[in-house]
This record gives sequence, C-alpha cells and structure tokens, in this order.
Amino acid sequence: MAAVTECSELTHAAEFSLLARRNNSLSSAGRHLVFATLFAVSMGIAVAFAALGAWLILPFAGLEMGVLFLAFRYVDRRAADYERIAIDGDRVRIERLEVGRMARHEFNRCWTRLVVARDGGRLALRSHGREIEIGRYRDDAQRRALARELGRRLRGD
Repeated sequence: MAAVTECSELTHAAEFSLLARRNNSLSSAGRHLVFATLFAVSMGIAVAFAALGAWLILPFAGLEMGVLFLAFRYVDRRAADYERIAIDGDRVRIERLEVGRMARHEFNRCWTRLVVARDGGRLALRSHGREIEIGRYRDDAQRRALARELGRRLRGD
C-alpha cells in the first residue's frame, strides 16, 4: 500500500532554502583593475604607433576599449543577480533579483508541481496556471540534482 502524505502534514515539514548566484570570477574592484590595466596597455601601444605615423590605430584602440567597457559594465550590472527558492511549511517561495529588479512568487506547496524537461535543460515550478522557471544559474547536471531534491522536498520526504 502506498503512503500518502496529507497536505496538513506538510505544514510541519522541515524548511528548505537554496540560494543560487551567477558565477563571478572577479569582484567589481577586480574588474575595474583589469579594465584599467588593459586600457593603459592598449592606449599606450596605440599612442606609440600614432607617434610613429600610424595614427589610424588610435580610433580602433578607442573603439576596442569602448566595447570592452560596455562588456565589463554588462557583467558588473548583473553580478549581484540571484535566485532563492525556499520551502517552509505549506509555502514555496521564489525570489529573484535580476539587474536590480526584485520578483517574488509564492505558491501553495500542496498544489505546486515540478516541471522537468527530459534533457534537464529546463526546470520550473507550476501552480494554478502560473509557471516559474528556476535553476537558470546551474548547468544541466546541477539542474537534475536540484529537480530530485525539490521533488523530494515538495512531497515532504
């Protein structure tokens, strides 16, 4: 005979919390230092060549540094992004910070279903017609492990 977990039993289940962040190999200060170093080297070489008569190198070096600045700015703005999934009693909470914008979603644990793609490329929580994709800062293997853990926690195991 299969054991059935009642919804009222889930209200006393242990708390689960997971925080996932982007992989940032450099701090903000580190990114500024790397950019300043690359800027100094690139512009130093460009000025030296311009002094020797190859002045056309200066605009290209400036363009290169402009594109690099935009890339570093893009990374810096998204460095603090995170996703938090919490299961506490009969509530499932998803909190996501992206580019300074906070989004919060809350589902009833008893009605929440886990949606997993066969290849592990997509993971979502669904309840009452709403579906929220989760695990975007994880690779496929980590997403599959997260799916197993969330499935277990949602059932109250």
